[in-house]
Amino acid sequence: MLARVFSAGVLGIEAYTVEVEADVGLGLPAYHLVGLPDNAVKEGSVRVRAALENAGFPLPPRRYTINLAPADVRKDGAAFDLPSALALLTALGVLPPEATEGIMWLGELGLDGSVRPVLGSLPVALHARRAGFRGLVLPAGCAPEASCVRGLPVFPVRNLGELVAELRQGRSLPALEQSRATQPAGVVLDLRDVRGQEYPKRALEIAAAGGHNLLLLGPPGTGKSMLARRLPGILPPLSEAEAIETTAIYSAAGLLRGGGLLGERPFRAPHHDVSVAGLVGGGPYPRPGEISLAHHGVLFLDELPEFQRPALEALRQPLEDRRITIVRARCAVTYPASFALCAAMNPCPCGYRGSSARACTCDVGRVARYLARLSGPLLDRFDLHVEVPTMDPALLLSSERAGEASEVVRQRVMAARARQQARQQRDPGLPSANADLGPEAVWRLCRPGPAGERLLAAYLRRHRLSSRALHRVLRVARTLADLAQKEQVGEAEVAEAIGLRALDRPLPDVPAAWSGRHLRPPPRIPAGKEEP
Repeated sequence: MLARVFSAGVLGIEAYTVEVEADVGLGLPAYHLVGLPDNAVKEGSVRVRAALENAGFPLPPRRYTINLAPADVRKDGAAFDLPSALALLTALGVLPPEATEGIMWLGELGLDGSVRPVLGSLPVALHARRAGFRGLVLPAGCAPEASCVRGLPVFPVRNLGELVAELRQGRSLPALEQSRATQPAGVVLDLRDVRGQEYPKRALEIAAAGGHNLLLLGPPGTGKSMLARRLPGILPPLSEAEAIETTAIYSAAGLLRGGGLLGERPFRAPHHDVSVAGLVGGGPYPRPGEISLAHHGVLFLDELPEFQRPALEALRQPLEDRRITIVRARCAVTYPASFALCAAMNPCPCGYRGSSARACTCDVGRVARYLARLSGPLLDRFDLHVEVPTMDPALLLSSERAGEASEVVRQRVMAARARQQARQQRDPGLPSANADLGPEAVWRLCRPGPAGERLLAAYLRRHRLSSRALHRVLRVARTLADLAQKEQVGEAEVAEAIGLRALDRPLPDVPAAWSGRHLRPPPRIPAGKEEP
């Protein structure tokens, strides 16, 4: 007899329907599993037989064939155990065919018949709703994340024997109540904990308001990492669509800490020894990398020059396209990668060039080799690069906790983002953040008045900057205008945007250019005059 049960596989963060066909025939006792399975799926034949026997349904000595269709797509994971067991029981006549019709089944089986959690429950639930299934049966440990999908009944199960008993009696499985529960919140890091550093804090606010990439430069111990870790706290909260998309990535990667959607924007800080596959994704069976795990959040690269050059160069394409495509011999997987990049680095190998706390021990050649680790095209992807100077000891020892709280800054950021979203509603072709504005939108929305254009032209001629740098200055100026609740980009916004791009203004002595003297905003140029 032939029976068919529907399940699903996950490729990247997208699920696809898998038909689990079971055939019980005459012949020598055997168990064949076909349909391009990997080792974990092949080993499922042992788990299924033991689970059925321990649940009270031993398989008689027959020839069993399980086919996972489509046969030309490789299947991985243990999620096909439960649908395989149900297909076999249906083919043997233990279960009526109508008991499994119109429902998608998912789950790994233990030898005792228990149903264990699997990866990718949320992408499968989203696919099941799109495909028109009337329900999804899956392990109880995965049910909370799947229940976040509206309009799809979710039925959690814990044991194969209990499930079969319910199906044989024709009783309806108890559905889990629809939930919008979120993951447990982590420790909240407040911007008020950072003493001083008002200029870097301002850059942090601008980066959050426009989605800009930020590079922090300064000696060790000045608060670069401390500032970066507080960037998620001033970003707007995740919307429902963003939370579902980000949680689907974590579900496919098996990184969810519990039930429900992610309630906070992710913050990923990989070590500088991370491989290219670990950073952008990959492997024999492609898995999301750090840039996709930081989707709708922050990717922090501390000690930027210490990262492997191939890994850093691999960031250039996803920083522009907001996605990464991993190509393998049998498949191509695309992961979303819309993240805010924040990086930190020292001005020299010892870290103290230009510092008032300690003398630098690096010679000219050593500093030049250190800075050469970063390519120009990569540095061009940073909209903002600012100095984080050594703090005055008197300020560090002060008992006063000065500065604005993260929530106050977040309100200004949300107001600026609201202006960007209002423009997007008027023109659906616009992106949701200023950092993603295209060339046509930059000239239409970010062009300053005559005074601002003269200032910008003089600056570009003096420092011989590329058109990419020009566009990034204008995007930052547009964000500054949004923070000031202005419709028109003015000369003041252009001047501040120029001042926030320290690496555009190197001095003739390359190592001395990292001393911090050139990192202050340039002097204002009077209207109608040009720099000498």
